[in-house]
Formats: sequence, structure tokens, C-alpha cells
Amino acid sequence: MAMAKREEGKKVNSNINVTPMVDVMLVLLIIFMVITPMLNNKVNVDLPKADAAIVMENANKEDAVVVAVTRDGRTFLGGDQVTLDDLGSKIAAKLEGKTDKEVYMRADSRANYGKVMDAVDGIRAAGVSQLGLLTEKRETK
Repeated sequence: MAMAKREEGKKVNSNINVTPMVDVMLVLLIIFMVITPMLNNKVNVDLPKADAAIVMENANKEDAVVVAVTRDGRTFLGGDQVTLDDLGSKIAAKLEGKTDKEVYMRADSRANYGKVMDAVDGIRAAGVSQLGLLTEKRETK
């Protein structure tokens, strides 16, 4: 009597092909790398350009207090729109537990100068000791 052997099991490949998974992960990584810098600036403004701009790394921190004035004169604290009357009290509330009273301002280059100065007055009314005006460095050719 002869014994029957099955040869089909030897043909099965049990290795996992990870190449498609790596491709998908690289595409996701690139997407997140492109999108992440855009999430920091909650309000889109065209910053003015300056020759003597210095880098303010603290403005990019998550807990930084950033005031934005848009081209049409609206004022934002972080991503929330505020009135100029409420600006001082809301900034004071955000700076209550902090040792350094530093606020950063992002004003649109085409914003009304009076609206920007009203926002600066509101910031100063909150007892802010340092106000950083954010600009973009002008490219020299």
C-alpha cells in the first residue's frame, strides 16, 4: 500500500509583503509634514516684510499668546475672534499663571493702522511687559 503525500503545503508563502504598507505610511508622513506648519497660524494674515527681522521661536510654542489683526480690521486672540473691549481682559486671563508676560502680534500688512494700534492698546491694558510684532524676513538678492 502506498502512502499519499500532499505537496500543496510547500507552495504556500506565509511571508507578509510590507511594501504597500510602507508606501502608504510614507505618503501619510509627507502629508502630515506639509500640513503641520499651517496649523500653527490659526488666522491667515499677510505679514509685513522687514530687513532686520529676528527669529522669535517662542511665538511658535503651543501656549504662546498670539493676537492677530486681519486686513478687514477683525481682531483674533489665538483662533477666536474677540472685540477690542474684551481683548485686555482675555489676555490678562491667559497670562494669569505665566511668569513672562509676553504677547505676539500678527498684523496684516494692509490692515488699518488705527485698528492695529487699538489692539496694541488693548494688549498694553492687560499689563503685558513684552510685545513682539511678527514679520517675515525680506529676501535679499
